[in-house]
Amino acid sequence: MKMVRSLILGSAAGLVAMSGAQAADLPVKAKAVEYVRICSLYGAGFYYIPGTDTCIKLGGYLRVDLGVNTNGVFTGNTGGAGGAQNRFTDGFVWRSRGDETVDTRTATEYGVVRTFVDVYFQWTDDNYASSGFNGATQYGALSGTYAGSTPNNGVSGNVAAGEVGVAYAFIQFAGFTMGRAVSQFSAPWVNYPGNITDALVGGGGTITGVNQFNYTFQFGSGMSASIGVQDPTAFFQAGVNNLGVAGPWGYGSSDYGGTSVPDIVGQFRVDQAWGLFQASFAAHENNPAYYNNSNEALGGPDYKWGWAGQLALSIKNIPTGPGDTINVQGVYTDGATRYNIQDFAATAGSSAVFSGLTGVGFGFAPDSVFGPNGSQQLIQTWGMRGAFNHHWDPYWASSLFGAYASVHYNDAAKTLMCGPGGTVVTALHLTGTCNPDYSIAQLGANTSWTPVKNLTFTVEGLYTWLNQNYTGQATTAAAESVGKPGNIAYNLQDEGTWTVMFRAQRNW
Repeated sequence: MKMVRSLILGSAAGLVAMSGAQAADLPVKAKAVEYVRICSLYGAGFYYIPGTDTCIKLGGYLRVDLGVNTNGVFTGNTGGAGGAQNRFTDGFVWRSRGDETVDTRTATEYGVVRTFVDVYFQWTDDNYASSGFNGATQYGALSGTYAGSTPNNGVSGNVAAGEVGVAYAFIQFAGFTMGRAVSQFSAPWVNYPGNITDALVGGGGTITGVNQFNYTFQFGSGMSASIGVQDPTAFFQAGVNNLGVAGPWGYGSSDYGGTSVPDIVGQFRVDQAWGLFQASFAAHENNPAYYNNSNEALGGPDYKWGWAGQLALSIKNIPTGPGDTINVQGVYTDGATRYNIQDFAATAGSSAVFSGLTGVGFGFAPDSVFGPNGSQQLIQTWGMRGAFNHHWDPYWASSLFGAYASVHYNDAAKTLMCGPGGTVVTALHLTGTCNPDYSIAQLGANTSWTPVKNLTFTVEGLYTWLNQNYTGQATTAAAESVGKPGNIAYNLQDEGTWTVMFRAQRNW
């Protein structure tokens, strides 16, 4: 018995020793696993960043665009090679774009701190110059020149002949917005009351954002107001044209001095169940360089302030069906043309639309013009755009939209450009009547199909009319970059151009 008892006690002691050794190898306490949690504070799609009290939402889209009868991406053939309407004109432009957004929000004692970034990667076929990294639009239709004469032209800043860009990058904190965002002047739908084309006149733009610093007051009951400043250099300088310096079509050459003051922008807005109302205002300084743009000693005209005002209205819950809306806006500018003929629209710089070999129509809208030893003459414009958006059912929708802009030069500007009585423009060798006033009218429609959630196919057509006020004929130098010969008497006449657009887009 003693032997058996010794064996049992020995075995028990050995088991205790073994279990003690194994227990020493195990961690004292397992750490908690950080799981991703849904953040319901700011709507669907937000999650807490593990280990923080910051919520994040990732989004974006993939888009494929095909534009027929356009040399830019949905801007229309209104100048450069497109306006030539000859063998230099492209039949189509194709673009594929991937867009990524990152939205973060954190609740603090000062309110929500928000950051938002929107970057894109795209490839565009055919004769298209990208906007590059600085945001300066380089479409030939806006500058009166053509960015490239052969397909797949390379542009500085491109990546493998594609493009990388930043649309938005801003911080919002305690009512302040700081960074690159849509202008406070623009309507909530920016360039798109019901369309997908970029080319509509009749209101503010900056769909890709503008650097700004502003403050928003919240009054309650859906009412708010904003005031701030924004950078005009990328999107809001249509031209300060020196008529004493040679330029295209006798209009002189843009002669800016340095930008010394940002644009001052404000808005008042009411959001209600029936829709919204917004009133916007902008003040814009026009700072010219010198009468002789290569000689400081000869001096130049003083700067002049221009301004723009805009009203926008959206009506919801209309009798035609659930989800239908009417969006409309009207704008007036005096020396601030880009707030009407926005950065992607035609004729905001100098533009000419040719018809065949002998016809040409002019549209030209800077912020101001000046002549030798004279003062700036500001250009006045007014315009409007709008759309009716209808949902046939959950899968099909259509829009009917239009836009209009009118450009007016005062008597002093017309005398500088046309001579006394409006009969002479030396650079144009005009035989007829000189009157640089003109208007643009646009009408279009589209239909979209959404077979499954967040996948939409759209087809859209747009026609643009240029109604100009020159009469007679003009003889100009050759425009070799677009194949137009010189020493030909071009008939000065109204012109039009059409564009059809196809889009496939997947959002996430």
